Amino acid sequence: MTLAPLVGQRQPVAPLLPLLDPWLRTRRWYAAGAGPADGLTPVVADVVREQAPALLHTVLRTGDGQLYQCLLGLRPELPPRLAGAAIGQVTEGDWRGWTLYEATQDAALMGVLLRHLARGTDGGLRMQRTTRMPLPVGLVPRPLTAEQSNSAVVYGDRLLLKIYRRPEPGPHLEVETLHALTQARCPRTPRLHGTLLTGGTGLVLGLMEDLLPADGDGWQIAVRQVADCVDGTCSTVPATGGFTAHARALGAAVAEVHTTLADVFPRVRLTPDDIARQAAGMTERLDGAVREVPALARHRAGIARLYDAYARAGARGGAVLAQRVHGDLHLGQALPTPAGWQLIDFEGEPARPAAERAGAQPVLKDVAGMLRSFDYAARAGLRSLRARDLDDTPGARLRRARRAHAWAVRNRRAFLAGYADAGGTDPHCHPLPLRAFEADKAVYEAVYESRHRPDWLPIPLEAVHRLART
Repeated sequence: MTLAPLVGQRQPVAPLLPLLDPWLRTRRWYAAGAGPADGLTPVVADVVREQAPALLHTVLRTGDGQLYQCLLGLRPELPPRLAGAAIGQVTEGDWRGWTLYEATQDAALMGVLLRHLARGTDGGLRMQRTTRMPLPVGLVPRPLTAEQSNSAVVYGDRLLLKIYRRPEPGPHLEVETLHALTQARCPRTPRLHGTLLTGGTGLVLGLMEDLLPADGDGWQIAVRQVADCVDGTCSTVPATGGFTAHARALGAAVAEVHTTLADVFPRVRLTPDDIARQAAGMTERLDGAVREVPALARHRAGIARLYDAYARAGARGGAVLAQRVHGDLHLGQALPTPAGWQLIDFEGEPARPAAERAGAQPVLKDVAGMLRSFDYAARAGLRSLRARDLDDTPGARLRRARRAHAWAVRNRRAFLAGYADAGGTDPHCHPLPLRAFEADKAVYEAVYESRHRPDWLPIPLEAVHRLART
């Protein structure tokens, strides 16, 4: 889809572009990292509020065609509480001398935004409603500050507004999936209330959904539990156990979501050619990863043999069903609520093309993603112990590492058992494709860690080493 640059509305944004270019490159959601934005062009500009504090909604296009969505605030003087949100001082135009800043950090402007969406408009930024619940405009806004590829604002204890920083034309994978799950009354996912759109572009800009009553996510809880149990201070479970009841219940919740997705979206039977193409794609990603992460080279032959074995098994005609799945499932996408585990963020892996993310996949792709997350939680729990005054002899470190490994093994097994018991495909009956999907995920992780967190690279490398030998 090609979006034309603004003509009539361009003037409000143009004076801000010199400030936005360098700021954009510092954002985690900027795809090119520290590279140049290469000539920003506004394709959407909507002044939601003109008087101070002003609120401007814009979508910018870089020279390589990537779109970025920004909510921008402008004030004559920025209060100290918003100092960390500052972008810079405007030097020309209607807001000359004012300070430009990230509006999602300003509760006052996020309240303005909610009232604007509740009023409804024919043009500009608007919300297409999917439920009849009125938007409660009196709720107090609060930005979520977690590092993520999108931005989120919480309203009271009821609603969460998710803003897609890299918007895509509809139909949007997450919106489509959540809408179907909401219509099916799935108890394991948040209810979707509306979709953010802007007139004439076809872009899906965000969504409004229920705020789930959870104190942290599965990742945070698991890492804390690993640290306590590996340290030996966990009083309620053995040091090598813990979390298993949660892991089993999480497996059941994932199976329940998969069952609902199979009911509301088409299921397809993969042919041998489909599986061969899938395996070829895995091998292609592996070769690309080896070029970027040389440490993978020694495992390349073993992982490629695993992918070849998966393709050969498919050629023998096993019944492999594919369906809509989560696509990027890990402990951070699971929230423990009073009603049990619930799953969030159905966008799929952000590095994959949109068409690939929306395609039907074997459910084992999600299962493999969660297995990798248990491995990560075990290692992250070990890392968190560095701040504690512990015995640091080689023998003590080895004992802690063994306990962490045992924790991961125990909870991986519990998750698989819970998934199978709840009526999902029994992963134990499909060990070869499960290993292939887990290896593909570990290779993906190795590339990510090499780019963003090199000191975490040993975690996926260990998994690749294990999987290459099985």
